[in-house]
Amino acid sequence: MRNKFYTYIQNLQNQITSKLEEVDGVAKFREDIWERPEGGGGRTRVIENGKVFEKGGVNISAVHGKLPDSMQKLFNVGEADFFACGLSLVIHPKSPMAPTVHANWRYFEMYDDNGNIINSWFGGGQDLTPYYLFEEDGKHFHQTCKTACDKHNPEFYPKYKKQCDNYFWNAHRNEARGIGGLFFDYCKADEQMSMEDWFNFVTEVGNSFLEAYVPIVERRKSLPYSAEQKTWQEIRRGRYVEFNLVHDKGTLFGLKTNGRIESILMSLPPHVQWVYDHHPEKGSEEEKLIKVLEKPKNWI
Repeated sequence: MRNKFYTYIQNLQNQITSKLEEVDGVAKFREDIWERPEGGGGRTRVIENGKVFEKGGVNISAVHGKLPDSMQKLFNVGEADFFACGLSLVIHPKSPMAPTVHANWRYFEMYDDNGNIINSWFGGGQDLTPYYLFEEDGKHFHQTCKTACDKHNPEFYPKYKKQCDNYFWNAHRNEARGIGGLFFDYCKADEQMSMEDWFNFVTEVGNSFLEAYVPIVERRKSLPYSAEQKTWQEIRRGRYVEFNLVHDKGTLFGLKTNGRIESILMSLPPHVQWVYDHHPEKGSEEEKLIKVLEKPKNWI
């Protein structure tokens, strides 16, 4: 399974970076191959200063070795060997009219002293963070997520949509990071789903990503915008940074397993503002977004 999923994310990385380069039309992804001293490594691809994308990363990694102490406490286990692989991406468009997007699909194994698998699971999801709210974009993104889920279980979309709303919640701000999507974790074999079934589900979601995101960017990338709207985008990006550094499990996992810092922090946008006690004007498009972030809505 580990080899099968790693092969999948290698191919998916190629598909996604190729399509995003096509959408941008100017910038190309820079590739770095890196190794982790304790075992494993990855392939980082970053795009910057494009016509459409200001900054973005589409990274894959496969790391293995002794489970660090911090992770032993998190999983409530003793010493163990582990393997983890996944694809993680964050794309920050230049225009405030186009939304930031994040996605991640991952697989994890733990082993006993004899190298036998004692635990394994899948996790992942995809979510959208707009700066200006276009209802049709929210509906399109969520409908694409639901279509992928429904092929496997009609209960998955409402369950994982709710988990996404709960996970990407900036508790110290009492608001959502964006308008959500899907989030699932610790997807293990049980009476209903084998690991093969979970593989098929997770790859279905992964394969839906471009369909969920690219049409939205195509619709919004050429819309006019003002300097004030760009400032709003940078203020909202500040909230994005706060979530990633304070709450995000993937960031914390990378830091605690001695991951490559440039790859871990590639999710951070290049231009951000923190304005003291900022509030949007009453009745404005900016306030419209905030109201949805304060109380996640059902898009379908």
